[in-house]
Order: sequence, then C-alpha cells, then structure tokens
Amino acid sequence: MSSRKVTFDNTWFRELAGNYTALNPTPLAGGRLLYHNAPLAAEMGLDSTLFDGQGHDVWHGAALLPGMQPLAQVYSGHQFGVWAGQLGDGRGILLGEQRLEDGGKLDWHLKGAGLTPYSRMGDGRAVIRSSVREFLASEALHHLGIPTTRALTLSIGDEPVYRETPERGAMLMRISPSHLRFGHFEHFFYGQQQEKVQQLADYAIRHHWPHLTEEADRYQQWFTDIVLRTARLIALWQSVGFAHGVMNTDNMSILGLTIDYGPFGFLDDYQPGFICNHSDYQGRYSFENQPMIGLWNLNRLAHALSGLLTTEQLRAALSAYEPELMRVWGERMRAKLGLLTPQSGDNQILTDLLALMTQEHSDYTLTFRLLSETQQAESRSPLRDEFIDREAFDRWYEGYRRRLLDEQVSDAERQAVMKAANPAVILRNYLAQQAIEEAERGEQGALARLHQALQHPFSDRTATEYRQRPPEWGKTLAVSCSS
Repeated sequence: MSSRKVTFDNTWFRELAGNYTALNPTPLAGGRLLYHNAPLAAEMGLDSTLFDGQGHDVWHGAALLPGMQPLAQVYSGHQFGVWAGQLGDGRGILLGEQRLEDGGKLDWHLKGAGLTPYSRMGDGRAVIRSSVREFLASEALHHLGIPTTRALTLSIGDEPVYRETPERGAMLMRISPSHLRFGHFEHFFYGQQQEKVQQLADYAIRHHWPHLTEEADRYQQWFTDIVLRTARLIALWQSVGFAHGVMNTDNMSILGLTIDYGPFGFLDDYQPGFICNHSDYQGRYSFENQPMIGLWNLNRLAHALSGLLTTEQLRAALSAYEPELMRVWGERMRAKLGLLTPQSGDNQILTDLLALMTQEHSDYTLTFRLLSETQQAESRSPLRDEFIDREAFDRWYEGYRRRLLDEQVSDAERQAVMKAANPAVILRNYLAQQAIEEAERGEQGALARLHQALQHPFSDRTATEYRQRPPEWGKTLAVSCSS
C-alpha cells in the first residue's frame, strides 16, 4: 500500500470538543529514525519508503501525514492512591487515527513530542532509555499474547534532555485502537461536568462497543466488560511475572490494554513482593498487589460513572472482577504446570511450588520453562538441580508427578501445552539496558536483535543469550518513573 493511500481521521477532534488542546508536535532537534517495527508496519499497510534512510519527518515531529489533526488529550487521575487533579498528555500528542480497511481505527500517538498545556513541571520530552524500554516492553507483551499498545518507530535527536543527568531526547510512535483511560472519566466527574462523562461513555460505546449502542442497559454491559477486560489483563500479567510499576488510574486503559510503560519489570527471582519502581517507597504497586490495585482502580472508575449507573449496577459489574481474574489466572497457571483437567488439589501443588521458589529465589521464567521438560515416567526432574533443598523439591515433585500420571496424557501433548504457556524469553532489564546503551551511541543492532528474539518468546531456538539468568548487576538496575 502506498503511503498516499493511508487515510487519517481524528474522531476525538471532531466529536469531543473540550476534551483536548489542538497543537502540533515540537520537532526533535537533529531528529532521525533509529529503528522501526517492520512487522507492525506491514500489518498496518504502510509503505516502506516511510522508513527509508533517516525516515519520514513524521517520526520525529517535524511533519504530518495528510489528514492528521494533532492534539493533546486532557485527563486526571489518582496517583499512588491520591487524587492528583488535572494531568493529561504532558509529552504525548495524538497525531490522528488511521482508518483501517475493516472499519477499525488506530491511534498514532507520538510520545516525547514537546510541551503541551498539560506538561505541568515537565519538559514535554522523552529520553532514549525510556523510549527503548517502552518499545521493547510493548512488543514483548504483544508476542506473549497480552493486550497492549504497540510501538511503531523510535527516533532519536541531538538536543539534551535533563533528568538526573543530561540525556539525549527521543520520540516513540505508539499505536493503539484507543488511548481512553479511566482518568478521562475521572477528569470530568470531579469537574462536575456530568454531560462530558456521558459524552465520553457514548463515544467509547459508539467506537469500541458498537454492538451495545441500542441496548437499554448499554452502560452496565459496557462497564461490566471493562471490569472483565481489566481482570483478564492483570491475570495475564501475573502469569508471566510482569509488574507494571505505576498503576495509577491515568495509566489504566478502558480497553484492557497495557499502557504507559515506565518503571516496569519482569520477575527475575520469584519474590511476590517485587517492587520494580524504586520511587514506590511503600510498595503500593508491587507484583503481588497488582490484582488488588486493579480492583481499587475500577472502584474509582465506578465512582466516576455513578451518574450513569445505580449503585446496584456498579456493584454487580465490579463483582465480576475477582471470579474472572481467578478463572484466567487459574487457566494460565494450570497450563504452566501441564495440568489439563482441573482437580481440587491443583492449587496446593502450585502454592507449594511457589513457596519453594520464594525460599530459594528461583528464576520465575526459567523454573517453569525447565518444568516443561518433565517426563512423567522419570522419578527425577530436570528441575531438581536448580534447588538447594533437594529433599523439599523431591517431596513436591513426587506429588506433582502423581498428579501428571492421573491425567493419562502423553508427555508430548502436555509439554506442548506447557511450552506454549511458559516463555523461554522475556524482556529482562539487563537486556533492555544493553539495547539502551547502543541506542545512546546512535546504534540499533542490539535493539534489533532483541526485538527479533522477543517476537518468538516460546521458542527454544532463540539465541541462548536471551534464555539465561541475568548477571547479578542485571538484577539491581534501578528504574524510576523518570525513566
């Protein structure tokens, strides 16, 4: 498809006056394309000439494609459990919505695009390290089968951006069906603009839940689906050991997408209290707290929607959260263990294994991947040598093996299920750091190789360097919101 045939609209611009400020991005000095997501570009039908050489100027904010109507959205939110008031796109600009042949649309959102009226004390810029991390993390989760925004391009510039130290500026083109957040609804609810809350709800239903448009109870069905999507998302995060790090309500998508990657982290050692954001002093957003915080955030959204739904309707929708989270998490964890039919003792098998892993600081990803090699006829597991307390492991494994034999399923069939649920490759912080260091020198080799590996997370054929434990320095990398 020629780039001239890519059609843009901006329904937010046309239908939601008062929900944004129209403005163009501020170009990145010395801006140039460093890397682009070729498979995603192909899916989107984009002409390869957009990425030739240093790339089209749209990638670093110096030009627009025909039909784009750029704007910065306004929203509010609760941050670390406290009402923070007006927030908004402080460094991102929605350039436009690509119209797809199937009638859908994709937001093109340029992150690091310069000052907006919602920048508060910020400079409107992004730095290379945060942009590389978001690029890689969003693609990693996508290929793990977890709903997320996507990353199309990464551009770098020459102008300094000041964080703890001077760094180089960067821009990330983020792609998503929508950037609607819980915080959009909170903004107008707390501003006592109920008609704006309803306008946003009607907009969301019209564009993303069109089958509900004529339903009398459309708001209840819509909110219930948001609850279910959020529950499924967090269950999937938990199953692969992903910690978001900043689950503020302004970082929660109503479509149930992972959005706004900051100080995220995948578990290395299995520690349920893992805190990936060193600014999270009280551990509010620790790995083990994510399910609880998801429900807390949904309660905040329910409050914002209280003018559209009765208290009973809101409670009924919220009551669907825990059963759905436990259903999806249970399915994923049974698959990780190779237990294809539910039995009453399955939870104890999992709980006992996780307790052993916690005690020994076992690598979460590699432990389950090695478990996928289990041969039920063998009295010893290939995982045994990974544990110091062999006797404790042997006791666990004896019960686990009996449970496998009850299944009466071949090793090959069970291992296929397990390997499809237990990735061999995740985005570890130290791997991202290696790609960041090269990108800061203007090189994209490490980024490209890692991106390629993350596209095949369940493959044993991926290079060994991506399928091993992190070095000790890789476990202690500090990541904060400023990243």
